[in-house]
Amino acid sequence: MSQSIILGWHWLIDFSECLAIPTEPVVLEQILVDAAKLAGATVVQSCFHQFSPYGLSGVVVIAESHLAAHTWPEHQAVCLDIFSCSRGIDVQAAIAFVTNQLKAGKVTVREEHRQVTKGAC
Repeated sequence: MSQSIILGWHWLIDFSECLAIPTEPVVLEQILVDAAKLAGATVVQSCFHQFSPYGLSGVVVIAESHLAAHTWPEHQAVCLDIFSCSRGIDVQAAIAFVTNQLKAGKVTVREEHRQVTKGAC
């Protein structure tokens, strides 16, 4: 008999119609660090990159897993992934904060369970 074991929860958040997309890596980094802290996560470290001619990508590693963002200013869009192996973080607080910071007109959230199946072959 096989058994599914949930390893974590993954939220895929798509922000569109964004009126305030950061153009500097340090600004996007601060938004995600603040979002992680508001969620009650423990920030470990972060890494961000600016593309040419525009666009940013970055990740904030948290003790519970990570937040990762990618921006498309030409489409007024930002995609954010939040992954946690703990149900103890307040993901909704993080999403609300980022929505406000980006001045996003639309937000789509999907939640996935990341899991493995164990059992006899």
